[in-house]
Amino acid sequence: MTTIERPLPPLNADERTTLESWLEFHRVTLVMKCEGLNDEQAAATSVPPSNFTLIGLVQHMAEVERNWFRRVLAGEQAPPIYDPEADPDGPDGGFDLAEGATLADALATWRAEIARTRELCAARALTDTGRFMDQDVSLRWIYVHMIEEYARHNGHADLLRERIDGTTGV
Repeated sequence: MTTIERPLPPLNADERTTLESWLEFHRVTLVMKCEGLNDEQAAATSVPPSNFTLIGLVQHMAEVERNWFRRVLAGEQAPPIYDPEADPDGPDGGFDLAEGATLADALATWRAEIARTRELCAARALTDTGRFMDQDVSLRWIYVHMIEEYARHNGHADLLRERIDGTTGV
């Protein structure tokens, strides 16, 4: 039984509120998928040969938040979090677990990236742009992409959680 409240996005709101509410809905969904798990459970792999885990998924989403909002939108030179040797212009990474990786640490890092995202987006219009693949990309596009990214990975988290303890439907 979940103790996390996940508000339904408003059914009739302006565009920005709708986009930000759906992004938040999916962020909360990811946390709900991890609720109540210990580190061993959250580090359990999906199905061989995959090494996909819930901790790795949370780490990945921290990297995704960092990439799209800090690097792409704001133009920051923010290095990768989990693999300092990784190409910051390459895939988002974060899936691999370092020895001793914990769910609490992954969630704390992810939440810090979300806090930075909110700061960066607060004063920007949906039409404001960053640079991606040598082209302008709007905050609107980034929000839609992030909703898609979380929705896809929350589907993976559903399967992981069901494999770990049979929990479904959150």
